[in-house]
Amino acid sequence: MIRIEHINKSFGSQQVLRDVTLEIPDGQIVGLLGPNGAGKSTLMKILMGLWRPDSGSVSVPERIGYLPENNPLYEDMYVSEYLAFMAGLTNSQFSIVNSQFSIVNSQFSILNSQLPNISSLIDLVGLTPERHKHIRELSKGYRQRVGLAQALLGDPELLILDEPTTGLDPNQLVEIRSLIKSLSKLPPSGGGTGWGCPSIILSTHIMQEVREMCDRVIILDHGAVKADLPIDEIPDLETLFHEKTSTTR
Repeated sequence: MIRIEHINKSFGSQQVLRDVTLEIPDGQIVGLLGPNGAGKSTLMKILMGLWRPDSGSVSVPERIGYLPENNPLYEDMYVSEYLAFMAGLTNSQFSIVNSQFSIVNSQFSILNSQLPNISSLIDLVGLTPERHKHIRELSKGYRQRVGLAQALLGDPELLILDEPTTGLDPNQLVEIRSLIKSLSKLPPSGGGTGWGCPSIILSTHIMQEVREMCDRVIILDHGAVKADLPIDEIPDLETLFHEKTSTTR
């Protein structure tokens, strides 16, 4: 369960979040909708622990995966090499010794027992034909798949996706949406049985994406929650969105 209780966040004189309270149970894909400047990015960064709210409380799972809109990747690495490298970083233990970072029991070279897991993840996100290519050779859609695979490496209990389908062609759009929707129904990687994630929050401007993928929609405007409803209780999402956002502009 994700619990957000009465959080507020300001930057100088500008209040970005206003008394936001939400509860999100496991097993849901939640669409976060709102105009530019509504507070979506700030809320996501607070959920990830990058920023602290000025007041209120946040309770989230310990393991969180994140796919940013502009997905930073090491373009000179091969797909499989990159994911193995990032899995090694995820599994490394960092300690501070004499004010310097030292890596303890680092697993940059993935053990043979872990390679099948990486292969199954590559298969899951549809990267098998591209696994031996340099990332710089990949299309936007395949780069997003690499980023999604990376977000799943830490066996997250919560997956946060920021505009995950921006810039994709129509075929890639359908495939990525289907993939994201399937993740909440798969078991977590744990013992190597799957690569699912029980809770997914995605920020998007695309209404159709929310209708097709999400169980629930949260509409933010001027930092406040204007609507929080199951998607099957909304007869017309576009009308609801304009009603909840235009009245404050």
